[in-house]
Amino acid sequence: MHPSARRDRSDLGEFLRSRRGRVTPDDAGLPPTPTVRRVPGLRREEVAQLAGVSVDYYIRLERGRDVNVSEAVLDAIARALRLTDDERSHMYALARPVRDRRRPLPPQRVRPSVHRLLETMGDNPALVVGHRTDVLATNRMARALLTDFDALPYRDRNMARYIFLDEAARSLYTDWEAVARSSVAALHLYAGRHPHDPRLAELIGELSVRDHDFRRWWADHDVKRRTHGAKHFHHPVVGDLTLHYDVLAVTGDPDQLLGVYTAEPGSPSEEALRLLAAWTADAPDEADRTTRHGR
Repeated sequence: MHPSARRDRSDLGEFLRSRRGRVTPDDAGLPPTPTVRRVPGLRREEVAQLAGVSVDYYIRLERGRDVNVSEAVLDAIARALRLTDDERSHMYALARPVRDRRRPLPPQRVRPSVHRLLETMGDNPALVVGHRTDVLATNRMARALLTDFDALPYRDRNMARYIFLDEAARSLYTDWEAVARSSVAALHLYAGRHPHDPRLAELIGELSVRDHDFRRWWADHDVKRRTHGAKHFHHPVVGDLTLHYDVLAVTGDPDQLLGVYTAEPGSPSEEALRLLAAWTADAPDEADRTTRHGR
């Protein structure tokens, strides 16, 4: 087996073990056992039974052995482990990695029309996020709400780096832990699709060394696609805000996502956004920055 393929299998095994540990026999509808269970979650034998495969087959799969896995078996394991849709997609990506692994990812560039779209969002913060949560483009309100990513070196324009390594982010997000864990889960999902991205490996290595929370949560193997929700902020200028976000795909590049924050009409948060817009009104125009044309 090629070394890179062996690593894919190892990642799959670690993911399966992490999910197995979160499903109790009662969750799976299994009868109670008279013996004391040494570890939480299901045993390998129980997963094999629930999925309708041999114990040896499942053990080989979890240990990263060279096993050809069919869609039917993956679906059965997903049901046995009670995987979410995101977890199921992640398992499929790990079990069936893209064969052309060594081709470098092309640079991502945001279309000029998307830049113009960002600037028409008015008082709504908006940004485009790409590979490994790299921040590719922002509008004035996103820079005022979060940080001026355009002023940072290319390497540092990354949401995960910002969330974990910028002390201001820990003060900005009142629910910082939830935001941080969501960021880790999104990175794990990306890693399943692009397991051989060298810049992803660099990012994970740096965050693991520099932040204990990241290292601990990365080992949990949680995965989750960010689509919509609410975030709570305590901004140093305008105070508390609750903003709803929606994540939209940018056509032409499946790894570019447009995130837009909005406030409930007539709410204190909407007024806070207006104050933030007024506060930034006299800031110099950055539209001609060459760094805002992607990377």
